[in-house]
Amino acid sequence: MPKQNSAGGKERLGSISKAGNRYLRSLLVVGALSVIRRVKQLGYTRHPWLVTLMERRSVKVAAIALANKIARIAWAMMTRNESYRTPLPASAWGNTRGERPPAQRGWKGH
Repeated sequence: MPKQNSAGGKERLGSISKAGNRYLRSLLVVGALSVIRRVKQLGYTRHPWLVTLMERRSVKVAAIALANKIARIAWAMMTRNESYRTPLPASAWGNTRGERPPAQRGWKGH
């Protein structure tokens, strides 16, 4: 479960906490390590943030960051009772800064 620190209506999710199932945390890390191993074999990925992270940090730190991201996605899917939706690449949003379109930022157009 990701740590939560919310204030002023803004939800902030932190690192993977040690609370919860130890086995599940280890599965998330093993899965992240296998993704990283596959990225190294292929030489590319659909997730450019992972490549830049792997350039700056060690493999294990990148694996923990990826496991944390997977945990956040799984947590959000369970709390919202939604299926996984593959995120659109930044180029599909029609901007070059990598910002999400208003509909994906939570903007409702009021």
